Amino acid sequence: MGHAASLSSAGTGRAGRTDPASPRFHFDLWFYFTLQNWVLDFGRPIAMIVLPLEWFPLNKPSAGDYFHMAYNVITPFILLKLIERSPKTLPRSMVYICIITFVMGASIHLVGDSVNHRLIFSGYQLHLSVRENPIIQNLKPETLIDSFELLYYYDEYLGHLMWYIPFFLILCIYFSGCFIPCKEEQPRIPLAAILLIGPSSLYYWYLVTEGQIFILFIFTFFALMALVMHQKRKGLLMDSNGRFLFYSFGITLVLIALWVGWLWNDRILRKKYPGVIYVPEPWAFYTLHMSTLHPAKAGSV
Repeated sequence: MGHAASLSSAGTGRAGRTDPASPRFHFDLWFYFTLQNWVLDFGRPIAMIVLPLEWFPLNKPSAGDYFHMAYNVITPFILLKLIERSPKTLPRSMVYICIITFVMGASIHLVGDSVNHRLIFSGYQLHLSVRENPIIQNLKPETLIDSFELLYYYDEYLGHLMWYIPFFLILCIYFSGCFIPCKEEQPRIPLAAILLIGPSSLYYWYLVTEGQIFILFIFTFFALMALVMHQKRKGLLMDSNGRFLFYSFGITLVLIALWVGWLWNDRILRKKYPGVIYVPEPWAFYTLHMSTLHPAKAGSV
């Protein structure tokens, strides 16, 4: 009898996760994740622009670059902690490949983004393509323009894909373990989760629009929806962590729709984003409509 009791208590590690009272909201991880996303990712171009150039010369890494370096270390660590807390066990090789690809993609983006944002102080305009920028058109020999287009490709395409595909894949893997048996009354989402949903959703809006990864994001959201419906047929509902992530993505989709609707008739941005999916970048909007301080700063270099 005692031996059976000990086995029962020993199995409460993962088996206890099926008890609706057992899963708790991972406030510590989600708080640090949201905070470092805002400070190290969203804040890095702002730090680069706001801090004096005398502190970070143009031929040296900017403050934003150091933010990016910290992001490349802290974010994979938090993602690994999320995977550790998920009851969904996965082959280690898959997790390792995701994390390695994430770090490599984010590092590629670090270099390309550093150069592109430093070019702002020389008159580079983010709302224009590489070849349409006046400072690029005057380069001699003209083959240098191809080099800047290659840099832009590493920054905006290859770096983003290698960064964000494993990022969203890991979130999906974590979400797949955020389900509990369906009872008469689903436990309420904690107040801490409600308070974090706003900042989290707003960051994902920035991530999707600035990273130009709307297709990847919408497919991820559809995958989450399909998983919710599949688990519901099995008598499972989202726990507080699952609802936090799902609601954050849902609100993000609404924010993107509002952003696109607001800039729908902007002819200049329409020219830069001519495809079927029109999702302007916030920094392109900034350099087009709000960057009145750049000429003064560029003149002081």
